[in-house]
Formats: sequence, C-alpha cells, structure tokens
Amino acid sequence: MKQPKNRSEKYTDLFSAIDKGQIKIPQFQRDFVWSKEQTATLIDSILKGFPLGTFILWKTKDRLRHIRNVGNIDLPEPDPGDAIHYVLDGQQRITSLYAVRKGIRITRDNKEINYRDISINLDLGLNDEDEVVFSSPAEDATCISLHQLLNAELHELVEDYPGHIKEVSHYKSRLEGYDFSTVVIEDYDIDVACEVFTRINTGGKELTLFEIMVAKTYDQDLNFDLSEQYQSLLNTDEEKDLQSVGFESVPPVTVLQCVASFITPEIKRQNILKLDKSDFITQWNDLKSALFSAIDYLRTHVGISVSRTLPYNSLLIPLTWFFRQIGKDKRDVTPRENALLKQFIYFASLTQRYSSAVEAKVAVDIKRMQQIINGEAPDYQGELPRLTAEDLRNETFSVGSARSKIVICLLSELEPKRFSTNGKIVLDNGWLKASTSKNYHHFFPRSYLKKQGVHAERANSLMNIVLVDDYLNKRTIKAKAPSIYMAQFAQQNNQLDKTLESHAIGNLEEFGINDDNYEQFLTKRSELLLSKIESLLHPDGVPPTSE
Repeated sequence: MKQPKNRSEKYTDLFSAIDKGQIKIPQFQRDFVWSKEQTATLIDSILKGFPLGTFILWKTKDRLRHIRNVGNIDLPEPDPGDAIHYVLDGQQRITSLYAVRKGIRITRDNKEINYRDISINLDLGLNDEDEVVFSSPAEDATCISLHQLLNAELHELVEDYPGHIKEVSHYKSRLEGYDFSTVVIEDYDIDVACEVFTRINTGGKELTLFEIMVAKTYDQDLNFDLSEQYQSLLNTDEEKDLQSVGFESVPPVTVLQCVASFITPEIKRQNILKLDKSDFITQWNDLKSALFSAIDYLRTHVGISVSRTLPYNSLLIPLTWFFRQIGKDKRDVTPRENALLKQFIYFASLTQRYSSAVEAKVAVDIKRMQQIINGEAPDYQGELPRLTAEDLRNETFSVGSARSKIVICLLSELEPKRFSTNGKIVLDNGWLKASTSKNYHHFFPRSYLKKQGVHAERANSLMNIVLVDDYLNKRTIKAKAPSIYMAQFAQQNNQLDKTLESHAIGNLEEFGINDDNYEQFLTKRSELLLSKIESLLHPDGVPPTSE
C-alpha cells in the first residue's frame, strides 16, 4: 500500500480534471447541501488567502457508483481504463467551487438556486477585512458575478468594468492562482478507502457493507445499479417483490450474503468486499428466483408467513443456496427434503444457532444443504436440542427470541382461527414488532393473572401465547377469566373445538380452562406442542443423528 501523496492543485487544474471525468464524487457521499451563503464565504476565504483544509482523493481504476450530475450540469464519464480520483473528503467545498465556475442552477425545496448570483462587490477595497463576496449582487454597488470572473477573458472584463480594472485583475489572479491542498491515496482496496472516509468524516456514521457494495458493483455498460436492483427487489409494480410477500424487513446485508454464498462459502464482510464485480452481477439474477423460492417455502411449509416471525434473517442464506441448487435442475422439493429442511430450521431456531459467529455457521449449514440435496440426512453431531415440556413452560415470550418465533411459526402453520367466528387470521409485519401488538394475545390475560397473584414473568410464558388478528378479541376478552370469555365465544362459534385445535389447545376441561387453572393449561399445552416439535426434529423415515 503506497503512502499518501501531498500535492497542490490550482483552481483551473482541479476543475479541468472534473470536466474530463477524472474526479468523481462516490454515491455514498451525502447530497450537495451547502447554501449560496456558505459558498460565498468559501470564495471570500480564498480571496483573502485563508486555508480551506485538505481535499482527500482516492485514485483507483475501479468504477464505483458516483454522482453523475450537479444541478443542471451533467458530469462527464472518464475514458475507459483511466484512473479516477474519488473525493473522500472535501465534497461540499469542491462541489461549491464547481457550482460557481459552471454557474449551476439547483432546485432545492421547490426553489431554484442560481450560483451565477454569487458576486464580488468591486466597490469595497482590496484590503477590506470585511466580506467582499455575497450570495447575490447588491443593487447599489458595482458587482461582478464570480461565474463571469472565472470564465471571461481579461480583455472582456476590462471592457465591462473599466473603472475597476485593478480589482477585477486582482480577484481573478487570486482565484486562479490559489493552491488547493490535496492528498491522494492510491492502491487501496475499497474497504480501506471507505475506512478512510469514515474516519475523516467523524460526524457521520460508518458506511454499511451495502453502501460500499452499491458503489463497488455499479456498472454503467451492464446497466447494473445495486441500489436500484435492491429497491426493485423490495418493492416494484412489475414483478413479485419482498413487500408483496410480507418479507420487506429482510435487511440488505442478508441479501448480499445470499449472493456471496453462490460464489464462495466465506461470507464475512471482507470476503464480500473482495467479490469480483462481474461474478456478483451474474449471480444477482439467480438470487431473485432462489430467494423467492426460499420465501415461498417458508410461507407454505413452515408457517413463516411474514418476515417478522422468521427466527433469523440468516436462515435465508442456506435456504436460498438450497433453492438455487435445485432450481438448476428445475425441480421442486421432495417430501424427504421437506422433512430435512424443517428439521434444520427447527434445529437452528431452538438452539439459537445464529446468535453468534453467523458467517462460520452458515458455511457449515450450506454443506448440510448439499447433504440434503444428495439425499443424505445431515449429521448434527449431538447438537439437536433435547427439549422437555418443562422447558417450554418456562420459556418467556419475547418477539426477539428465535425460540419464541419458531413456536409462533408452528402456531401459524396450524392456521389459527378467530375465536368468535372460526374465520381465518391474518398476520401482518406491522403488527408483529412488539409483544403488545395486535397479533399476540395471552390466552390467560396478564391482567387477570396479576389479580390471581401470578408473577408477571410467569404470566408471559410462551405457552400462554395465541395468535389473533385484530383488537376485537382483546376488547372482548380484556381481563376476563378464560372460563368466562370462552363461554361467550361458545355461544357465537359452534365450531369452537376446531378453533381451539387450530391454536394447539385441546378440550376445555382437560386443559384446565373451565376451572381457570393456569398451570394445568401450561402443562397440557406444552406437552401438545412438544410432541409436534419432536416430530419435526426427528421426522419419520430419517435415521437418527449421531449423539
């Protein structure tokens, strides 16, 4: 890695490089936000010889996604093969200076800002310590536009300002002769360059992996813009998208890791940043079909109808890899593969597998996906959880817990019905963000249990959770004992037994509901759900894993 090079640039040389496409502003920089007043102060500082700070540029032949225009001026593209200097520090200053030189017009907040208005008051003395540059010309003074000063020939200026030849010549010379301090770094990898950007922009936040990859994978010739591609994946009117299937909360980094898994088993940040751009772009098209196949599987076979109930977003990585592989053969999941995939999902969720060291574990799990494709049962080497009914009874409900989520998925797969009508319940991401949201309801109301002296944590047992889809049930139930509100629902719903069965709740008497026996309810429901979980962890026809 070469040491940074310090050099100075004249105004004309600096902006000649911009005009040739040799200096670019990477897209991860914020928008140009400086006002005309700030720009006028900047120019005034130059005229007075004040230091402006150093511009830091990154020289590379990599082509990053960059800002392609400023206001009404389109910025040219560099010649193929030429190195580009990306601005890491000094964007607002450089853009301000360029806006003045080009006389740029920018629309901001529905108002047009014309940088040709920035002017020097020629009536003020050359040695005047007060500002001589203003955002617009004074009506009662002789003023010259900076745009005119920088672009007109001296003889033209003499003709236009015969009484201020000395001032015009002085200011033009000061601007064109000013030395801009510049540091150039080169032969840095993009992640190192972005680290430089983050450190020198201490007021900003660290660039995300996605922001860096947006810049790195941009390809004008292939018309590939990762930012636009991700937005299309998230929400588009033309195709299937994550929002339409209820998986809009899947983060960009998970999508990147899915793509990376197609290319390399190593999906750590540094590995993703080293991916070849053409390989990444090629694999993106495979990603879309494989990702939606994985999501469709989760929705139709596992009860994960929306992304908020997905135990880990990282589960999508091995699953997307799996569906990409079988997609090559243009076939569907076999019954045996279905059983083994469910076994894997419950294993990963109940053991809270992806709570740490995600990348390393995903690499192992992709090998397990290959075993499933090969018709083999993965060997979990004694890692399969050994649950008891007591474990489930004592599990506290938490919307952020993978264990809670996989049990919610199991309840969702049972297609729970409304207590009042036996109608279908609709789960919604917007209702699944907090434990107090619409979809979650404590069968034995916590307010009721509090009156009975039950501790709040015990009242919030995972085994006490049922799924509802609106506030009606909550308004109806309130703090009533289950024996009371169930009797009311029995009068409205002649299929209440089937409704309760869809919630993994059995006979009212057997489950202690008629007697309002909370502990009996927890015991019976945990036994019922445990049997369902065990059948998924140890599917029929699949040899037991080595213990």
